[in-house]
Order: sequence, then C-alpha cells, then structure tokens
Amino acid sequence: MTPEASGTGEAGTNNSGKTPLSLSPELLGAVRRVAGTEHLLVAMDFDGTMAPLVDHADDSRALPRAAAAFAALACLPRTTTALISGRALGSLRAVAFPPEETLLIGSHGAEVWMGPGSAPLVLDDAQRELRGEVRQVLEEIAAHAPGTLLEDKPAGVVLHTRLAADDVAEDAVAAARAVLQDRRGVFLKNGNRVLETSVVHASKGEGITFLRQATAATAVVFAGDDTTDEDALGRLLAGDLGVKVGLDFTQAEFRVESPIHVGELLEALLRERKQALGA
Repeated sequence: MTPEASGTGEAGTNNSGKTPLSLSPELLGAVRRVAGTEHLLVAMDFDGTMAPLVDHADDSRALPRAAAAFAALACLPRTTTALISGRALGSLRAVAFPPEETLLIGSHGAEVWMGPGSAPLVLDDAQRELRGEVRQVLEEIAAHAPGTLLEDKPAGVVLHTRLAADDVAEDAVAAARAVLQDRRGVFLKNGNRVLETSVVHASKGEGITFLRQATAATAVVFAGDDTTDEDALGRLLAGDLGVKVGLDFTQAEFRVESPIHVGELLEALLRERKQALGA
C-alpha cells in the first residue's frame, strides 16, 4: 500500500475546532462508521503507536493526547479498551499506566489480563528448560555483538539490537535465527530492531480474536506500527477499522504517519463515539 492510498491528508479539526487534522476524509468517515457500532473494542499497540519508539524501553511513554483520549474512551458505555503489546505485562503496566478498565494482552498474546483474578502465565517444566536453553544461546551471541542486550519475558527472551550498528544487529539476528529457527518448541518473531523468542505459540492476531469473543464486540478498532501488528490487522473483519502507523507495507486499509497522529485518531474516535452514544 502506498502512503497516497492509505488515508492520510489534511482534513477536519480537533476538539477545539482550530487546529487542522492530518486525518483524511476517508479515515474520518471510517471512524464515524465504526463509532456507531453496538459494542466497540478499541485495541491499541503501545510502542511506536501510542508512544514514540525510544532507545531504552523503560523510557517509553504514551503521548499526552493519545493517553487522554484512550482513557476517556475507557469510561464510555458499551466501549472496551485494550492494549495488545509485545511487552510483558509488568513492563507494559510500568510504562503505559493503563486505565483501570483497560484489558491487557502482553508478550504477543502469551499473557492475558482480563481483570482482577486473571491467572498469570505459567510454563511447564519442559518449557522452562527450553527457555533457559534459548537464553544461553542468546547470551553467547550478545556477548560478541556490541550494543545488543537481552530482555527476559515470562514466555521467552528478546534480543534487542536498537543500540547496535546495523551490520552488528543483522549478524546477531542471523546468528540467532540460524541456531533457533528449527528448534522444536521455539517460536521467533522479528520486530523493530528486536528478535522475539518464545516457548509459547501466540500472536497479536490471536489476541484480537480472543478479545473480540470475550467482550462480545460488534466492531474493533486496532492500530499498530510493527511487523507483529500485521497479525492483528489480518484478523480484522468487515466493519472493523485497522490503521497502520508509519510507512512500512501493511494490509491495513488506512495509515497515519506517526504516534502524534494516533492521538488525533483517538480524539476523533472519542468524539464520534460520544455522539453515537448520546453521551
């Protein structure tokens, strides 16, 4: 999909009625349509979508406009908000400060929080042993790849390469894939300067499908920026709204250029949802 065909452009005004929006008339029309559904699920990726990408994961924060509109959506009737992230749930909570009502999908779908009493992810003995073997492989690779580092998650280990030189990052990821890609029970995903490893088969697509069924949503809005978000975008149905953040190839019908515009998108959705509900 080309940027010209993706639904970006100059149109509309924000809540103050003064500042031009970057959302196209086509995207605003799609927002208006989906906002009128009976039960709306607003599911968002976090890093690179509500929050700009940063070098250090702990420094990530949602942009204020996106956070405020998302929190306001969470308070509306017949409206469910969710975050679907590659982060572990603990990491996601630490940086996203999600509204109390917001449902959480972490570790690319391996972790699920549906409210108080939700059971944590528990690996069996074989999975724990395999996760340890994966970590040993990645530790050896990272030791010879300056600028790379490891992040432990409940279901696996992540090789981060954002701080490494491009050639070092490529070599490290290639080395890890060469060792791990055929290992039974290990699942690999490429992301923005990361290689995700997991001993639990899960995806953001499965997360979207689960949330739709669990909330009885009649329409879903999902926005994401990464390769792994394509799994979720691919699970959307007719009547849903999928938005790609950034200029990479996508199967989404619409796109916005950056997290700044995600704030505008959520504000437009909030405005249209409140009108549809008579709130």
